Amino acid sequence: MNKTGLTLGAASIGALCATACGTVQAEHKTPNIVFIMCDDMGYGDLGCYGQPYISTPHIDSLASHGMRFTQAYAGSPVSAPSRASLMTGQHTGHTAVRGNKEYWGNSPLVQYGINQDFSVVGQHPYDPEHVIIPEILKDHGYTTGLFGKWAGGYEGSVSTPDKRGIDNFYGYICQFQAHLYYPNFLNRYDPAEGDTAVVRVPLEDNIGYPMFGDDYRRRTQYSADLIHRKALEWIDSQDRDKPFAAFLTYTLPHAELYQPEDSILLAYKEKFTDDKNWGGQEGSRYNATSNVHAQFAAMITRLDAYVGEIMDKLREKGLEDNTIVVFTSDNGPHEEGGADPTFFGRDGKLRGLKRQCYEGGIRIPFIVYWKGHVAPGVTNDHQIAFYDVMPTLGEIVGVKNLNAEYGNKNIEGPDYFDGISFLPALLGKKQKSHDYLYWEFHETDQIGVREGDWKLVVVKGEPRLYNLAEDIGETNDVAAEHPDVVARLVGYIYKEHTDNEFFHVTLPDPVPAS
Repeated sequence: MNKTGLTLGAASIGALCATACGTVQAEHKTPNIVFIMCDDMGYGDLGCYGQPYISTPHIDSLASHGMRFTQAYAGSPVSAPSRASLMTGQHTGHTAVRGNKEYWGNSPLVQYGINQDFSVVGQHPYDPEHVIIPEILKDHGYTTGLFGKWAGGYEGSVSTPDKRGIDNFYGYICQFQAHLYYPNFLNRYDPAEGDTAVVRVPLEDNIGYPMFGDDYRRRTQYSADLIHRKALEWIDSQDRDKPFAAFLTYTLPHAELYQPEDSILLAYKEKFTDDKNWGGQEGSRYNATSNVHAQFAAMITRLDAYVGEIMDKLREKGLEDNTIVVFTSDNGPHEEGGADPTFFGRDGKLRGLKRQCYEGGIRIPFIVYWKGHVAPGVTNDHQIAFYDVMPTLGEIVGVKNLNAEYGNKNIEGPDYFDGISFLPALLGKKQKSHDYLYWEFHETDQIGVREGDWKLVVVKGEPRLYNLAEDIGETNDVAAEHPDVVARLVGYIYKEHTDNEFFHVTLPDPVPAS
């Protein structure tokens, strides 16, 4: 599946790195890792990716002092499988979690004011026989924390943070719960608090007010702030002599469009004077809201402020010089809860949204800042996907061969690792490239394959072919003009797809090569 090629991007990367970039081996200490992944941010939602309306100075600063990838891809067009691809180093033709499959318990949580069946909540678990990134980092001496959304296994399952290499967790086990920013409870795993497993932490100031309707606005405990403060406290508590890895999986800017009425929001309300309201819809999980453009823009600027505070904390602790910081999003933008991607042009002129294998659903912002190693201000068009993160971090911490060191020989069939380390690209060196990238998503019955500039999107078994070099918006299906390309890319689908009892897609008919 792999071939050797040169890193694409600025021609002067090598020169820029000649003095600024060393090798990982030359660094006397293993670097700390801060991996920031937000929720449903489109490719064009940041100033450094061309967004004209929203202020993101701190994230833009990461880009201007680090490397900004222009052809980076999420693992899936929705949250849970995208995070699974990241954590497992597998694409969605191989990984166990390929959709947002929900699990619910059997008795209502009356004590938390919940009148629905939420006694057990969460998503389909990661395969416990397949290693994930935090477990690898733990093996190499890291202390690990995850703050935000887990989505890698329901409460009490075989795959909760306490069982998967996470030393400290605070946030949402269940991503369905994370759709609301003023919930009844969050989850925690903190041995210092006496936790032996993940527990629930009731948010007392929210309980007692209904989850929907005008009285919802009387809730005061805003989950995004609570999670961010816990993350800052955890980083502040880390021992300078032991490496740590912080996974900050913020839920912003995902719906609902509701947040504190503070200076950030008020500034955008003044800016968007012709804003619109959203009255909700029958069966929606979101409350009606006003000033939807201001709300969305404020959510991104609020996230940007969080990033600024994380960087300030690293500097305060004297950790910036030995910390690699990654910023990205789990998939493309959404239209839920009144969000309006068209207004912001937030797809960067890409076709498609969340839940689609078109570029707009999977192409994402991806920024890496690593002082002294990654040259500042570099734009790189090397193609990477979430499943490349595992081998990249693995190489940084000393893993030489993922399959040899972490492949499970006891499971039936091969234990897939689909990624290629892009550490050479970060260091301005010769970079190995993918022959092609692969996605599948059962909910909308779509498959995506990218080979160079060719992009195949299969919708309900019907293949559509696009030349991204000439048609970045994927508007002109050229499958009829290039049957040989279609045949080759369909062949990749049959090579990469493995059956999964929980998640199904319609494979296209095999196409004989001409």
